[in-house]
Amino acid sequence: MPSREETTVRYQLDPSASRFNAQVSAIGLLSAFGHSPLFAIRDFSGDARFDGESLSDSRLQLRLNPRSFELQNDVKPKDRDEILRVLRADVLESDKYPDIQYECNAVSGSIIGNGRYWVVLDGMLTLHGVTWPQKVVASLVVNDGVCRASGEFTLRQSDYNIKLVSAMGGGLKVKDDVKCAFDIVARRVE
Repeated sequence: MPSREETTVRYQLDPSASRFNAQVSAIGLLSAFGHSPLFAIRDFSGDARFDGESLSDSRLQLRLNPRSFELQNDVKPKDRDEILRVLRADVLESDKYPDIQYECNAVSGSIIGNGRYWVVLDGMLTLHGVTWPQKVVASLVVNDGVCRASGEFTLRQSDYNIKLVSAMGGGLKVKDDVKCAFDIVARRVE
């Protein structure tokens, strides 16, 4: 019988082939206009160790740069600058907290077949200097040295001591919940 080391494969995340977004829902004056900020997270890195025979032996480490968030909404340049300034300075406080980290050492799920899995990651998310449990459910496909995970999860800003702020002269206020969606590609490391 092969050992854990023999069945576990290491993958490195490939941000250039991946998508990671975070969206907050607007309340207040601008909510009627659909101005719920959607941010693309461009700068992240990570390492996954995957064991298709024993999902519980799989691991994930992910690090995101909070200064890399890019606003995807079509807004005036002045408003875009204000939203990003508020996000970086007042919400994420990226100078004080330069990293967002997710570490998962508890994976469960089921094998669907032909390199397809349904996985549940019970990890710890460190955001804004606070570490809190974060469950993530994902569809996982492993094929020809590529591992692709897709899914969504929601986090509450208040769990991470993030104050709910407003932008655009108070016309844009956000709800506590942030919806995150991802389609992450990782490549096998030989």
